Amino acid sequence: MTYSDINILYEDNHIIVAVKPAGVLSQADGSDAPDMLTLLKEYIKVKYEKPGNVFIGLLHRLDRPVSGIMVFAKTSKAASRISEQIREHKVTKRYRAITEGIFEKPSDTLTHYALKDPKTNNTTIFEEGKAPKEAKPVKLSYNVIKTGEYKDREVSLVEIDLHTGRSHQIRTQLKYTGHPLLGDARYGSGLYKGDIALESFVLGFDHPVSKEHLEFRLDIREEMPWKIFK
Repeated sequence: MTYSDINILYEDNHIIVAVKPAGVLSQADGSDAPDMLTLLKEYIKVKYEKPGNVFIGLLHRLDRPVSGIMVFAKTSKAASRISEQIREHKVTKRYRAITEGIFEKPSDTLTHYALKDPKTNNTTIFEEGKAPKEAKPVKLSYNVIKTGEYKDREVSLVEIDLHTGRSHQIRTQLKYTGHPLLGDARYGSGLYKGDIALESFVLGFDHPVSKEHLEFRLDIREEMPWKIFK
């Protein structure tokens, strides 16, 4: 993958809003895998013929297998102001996912406790009262949009709002409730073997300089497994 493969949704002197493909890291991890920070720095360097180092501020992350919209800062002022919005929960992030099974409730809020094992990078979900003291509270709300079938199994298209932002939270909370995500090699059942069916499809925030509210949205894709619901 090269910088020319990245879908840029918006760009000005202060920020870049781009779509992270599944399988691409948010930032480098020491491996040879492509990452958004490096790709966007190269994009700026080539487009504007900039010598030397290029500043791109990473403001939030998406797990490597997850696709979706990300905003990056082109200045330290923009980075500081958007980071403040994130800390104050003023940034809108909404996810869509395809899960196995039909939910008992078409919409609900799930509250659990999560504990990440740093050795395996796996997250375990616990009910309140049964969690180790090191576990952190996790909370999300979901809304079932459609139901369908894949390989004669019932599946659901859901939209998700996070109230907390723990590692692997959506994947593990939905797995815990009996609805693993299609394509989730770590926490799924193996029903679907392609990319994980999870993407950040809405991102909204106030522009760090103009203060205008910006919101970006991705249409549901034509390829599998999303086209189950097209």
